[in-house]
Amino acid sequence: MPLWTELASGEFSLGYIKAGSVRTRVLSAGKSGAPLIFLHGTGGHLEAFVKNILPHAEKFRVFAIDMVGHGYSDKPDRPYEMKDYVHHLLQVCDALQIERAHISGESLGGWVAASFAINHPSRVNKLILNTAGGLTADPAVMDRIYTLSINAVRSANRDSVRKRLEFLMHDPRHVSDDLVEMRYGIYTQPGFERTMENILCLQKMDIRKRNMLNEDDLKKIPAPTLVVWTDHDPTAPVSVGERFATLIPNARLEVMKNCGHWPQFEDPETFNRLQLEFLGG
Repeated sequence: MPLWTELASGEFSLGYIKAGSVRTRVLSAGKSGAPLIFLHGTGGHLEAFVKNILPHAEKFRVFAIDMVGHGYSDKPDRPYEMKDYVHHLLQVCDALQIERAHISGESLGGWVAASFAINHPSRVNKLILNTAGGLTADPAVMDRIYTLSINAVRSANRDSVRKRLEFLMHDPRHVSDDLVEMRYGIYTQPGFERTMENILCLQKMDIRKRNMLNEDDLKKIPAPTLVVWTDHDPTAPVSVGERFATLIPNARLEVMKNCGHWPQFEDPETFNRLQLEFLGG
């Protein structure tokens, strides 16, 4: 199915807001209910959630954003560390006049969501950490993410972009030509090789270590939290999801089967059910 066909049957808006100084691409859907913000992963973009937006928009005001440096949002020329992402998310919330939101983050987005919940607890209602980063620093995984990502930009061809996307999936057949074309368009923007280097700073050990989530801080997160992991995640085993769920006081773990690093995309029916049940509970 073409990527945007997932949204064709519903109402949504796609545009830009000024979040501080960062022109930020935002997709919004839903006219009532509590705000719910989706955050994508490293080198990603808001289309990671095209299969999740409308089902959640039936009960919530849904927002999916391109984080700073990503997608079609502004790309200030500096390495993006956790403080940059957290500050950008805070500015997004302020620009959208959101005082308190549910936040669902995948991979890097989960790392950002957890950091935001630590630094701005009053702005978070419920938290969803979907195969989240921030607790591990595996050199082999970091090298693979760096190599696949930088090659997808330097080579600037659809095969290298497809390989980067296939890394996210347990079943590579979920990587459609349409998804490849979407990311290829993003990765071939002028100057994006420099941007990707800035994005990938968290794959460098010294920078990653100073940005990692602190166990004592995780223990202080007050928000009810759903940790979603998978049985084929290429970045970390289920034990890391268990660690998140153990450290955060009011957290529980759900392990999705036959999925890789994008369970919300590979098995949207299960992911949507789990998240909606959690948010509605």
